[in-house]
Amino acid sequence: MHRAFSHDAASVGIVGAGTIGSSWAALFLATGRRVTVVDPDPQSMTRLRPSIEAVAGDLVALGVGDPRSHWEKLTAAGGDWSALAAVDLVQENGPEALAAKRGIYASIEAVVRPETLIASSTSGLMPSDLQEGARHPERILIGHPFNPPHLLPLVEIVPGRQTAPEAVAAAEALYRAVGKVPVVLRREIAGHLATRLVAALWREAVYLVEQGVCDLDDIDRAIAAGPGPRWAVLGQGLSYHLGGGAGGLERFLEVFDAPIRSWWDDLGTPVFDAASKKALVAGAEALEASVGGRDALVRMRNEALLAVLRAPGPLSPRNGGQERTG
Repeated sequence: MHRAFSHDAASVGIVGAGTIGSSWAALFLATGRRVTVVDPDPQSMTRLRPSIEAVAGDLVALGVGDPRSHWEKLTAAGGDWSALAAVDLVQENGPEALAAKRGIYASIEAVVRPETLIASSTSGLMPSDLQEGARHPERILIGHPFNPPHLLPLVEIVPGRQTAPEAVAAAEALYRAVGKVPVVLRREIAGHLATRLVAALWREAVYLVEQGVCDLDDIDRAIAAGPGPRWAVLGQGLSYHLGGGAGGLERFLEVFDAPIRSWWDDLGTPVFDAASKKALVAGAEALEASVGGRDALVRMRNEALLAVLRAPGPLSPRNGGQERTG
């Protein structure tokens, strides 16, 4: 069914005011959009404005805008679903549980207009599953960000079996309008795209720790000092393309065909039991403590991300037609 979905979303509804939801709210507010946040948890509503204030400087530094300049456009609606009645987009950030999300969608659809787009921030659920039982499944899709959404440009758009092409086009346009870099998947798959890649790397990292090859600190330092910076500007495909020298990716694949196959064959399957998880948690907590605690770690991460995002690069949001707009 054809619907005139908004390509700009002057008014946005945020469902769920946790870490992801408040970050989304800050981004949309910084671009001057009206933002209505619904979350029945009173504590989440209490933390909403401080959470936005905490990341406002990041958005100013990126040139997106200052959410603090648009407080009058922010509505903290608590558990009042009817406050979403006039929004153009609902960005849903509820629990990562299918039953819970279907209940949320029923509450959303009871009040919004038929032309309101509904996007889920789910990390792994399938959009077709979210569409089951919906009044207007054609307007439901995945709009999965990477954390923190106000900083990292990526948003994965994943249509379900019943998602209208017009909804996909509208989602892509409106995310671009707030400076995101959308990647539209050709078909749905559990975990989408980037999360699957990260999960594959994490699987091998856990295996290496379990086998006593290294500890979590070694894993993180190896990534942050090696492939991490390279991935930030090129991604894996172009990295290997340059690795092939004058012959490019074709030469690289020719030279490293056998070694790569042998490494794939040797990749492990971690046990990932209680003892393994305990060791990983202890390693993460030790690393956090070494930099001064959680707040210091978050600030360190955000400042480093800002430097990376402002740097030129063929795949950066400021190049290749993906510039942020403020």
